[in-house]
Amino acid sequence: MVPRLLALLTCASLLACLGRSPNAEFRLDAPTVEVTDFDNALFQTVNVSLKPGNQLDIVDNGQIFDAAVEEIGKAQKSIHIVTFIWTKGKVSNRIIDAIAARTSVGLRCKILVDALGSFGFGDLEQRLNGIGCETHIFRPIPGQDDLARDHRKMIILDGRVGLVGGFGIDDKWDGEGRKDDPPEWRDSNLRVRGPAVLDMQQAFSENWQEATGSLLPADAFPKPDDKGPSRAAFISSTESSIATRNDRLTQLLIASAKKRVWISNAYFVPSTPIMALLTRKAHEGVDVRVLAAGDHTDTKPYLLLQRARMDQLARDGVRAYEYEPAMMHGKTMIVDDNLVMVGSCNLDPLSLNRMDDGALVVQDPQLAREEAQHFLDDVAISKERIPSDMPVRKTAGR
Repeated sequence: MVPRLLALLTCASLLACLGRSPNAEFRLDAPTVEVTDFDNALFQTVNVSLKPGNQLDIVDNGQIFDAAVEEIGKAQKSIHIVTFIWTKGKVSNRIIDAIAARTSVGLRCKILVDALGSFGFGDLEQRLNGIGCETHIFRPIPGQDDLARDHRKMIILDGRVGLVGGFGIDDKWDGEGRKDDPPEWRDSNLRVRGPAVLDMQQAFSENWQEATGSLLPADAFPKPDDKGPSRAAFISSTESSIATRNDRLTQLLIASAKKRVWISNAYFVPSTPIMALLTRKAHEGVDVRVLAAGDHTDTKPYLLLQRARMDQLARDGVRAYEYEPAMMHGKTMIVDDNLVMVGSCNLDPLSLNRMDDGALVVQDPQLAREEAQHFLDDVAISKERIPSDMPVRKTAGR
């Protein structure tokens, strides 16, 4: 049942992509952004400012579950989880066992799962309720807008530690993202301590209010630890008929690039304005690279449109790659030498227009270097898209 529902969602997304007029899409003026301080541009674009004092760690692939179990085990007051996909399996059992150990000593646990992504969640819901969690299904189907899903993926502990990225609670996110049998999806995630966690908590509270009609207690928003080296913020995105924050943020990051913009995105079907920005940057001499899912994808109907866009960009000087070992599910962007974005935001019509999503934006040269190396490692085991009317490049683009 779930694959059929997701297939219908994919088809609806493709129809939205094909039927949308470029004249109805948001466009950010690139020259204006290029001469503006990034902090000021970010505040003007999404009403969020980067805050100092954050500590970031990369917890890609199956490391996310090790980090989740560790941080749940250290939680003192609350466990908040919102996810698009939660299914039965070893990973689910690990997370539930870790939660049970904390709820047994009085911690509060609140969980939201999306009705479509976690279709058939009933048995897990009963199990979670049985260990003391308050669990809700977000936007039951049928509803007012069955395409407006909650696609966020966050685990928040005590309002002080957050885990965010593209992961779901499912066995296919375990492992190293380097093989397809059994499937091990390649994904990118971050652990954050500091003021940005409160942004994540606020995004969770919005979804919790909608699902339950209630507010979180005041102690869910403690005074943050602010001793880390990174400036960061979590930018949440919700449905909009013209421009979500995901759309605005994506365009802002690309428009601000002066040296490079390296994008990893599982479902690369960007809008005309985003395509135009990527082309503009490549023509200006910016190192523009895109890595997307290849034949190992859970949305085969996307490949035709994705490849058409990637080939178009390749003709305009963008390096475009498809990840070969397994499904590539990450959603990251590296801009110049110090900006990184990691979250749940896809570059497809659903995420850009209809879904609740979110991403952590970080200003930190060390994190940018680490994420850049991971990008290059992925490119080394990917296939470059070379349109038939272009000469074959001799290097792998490292």
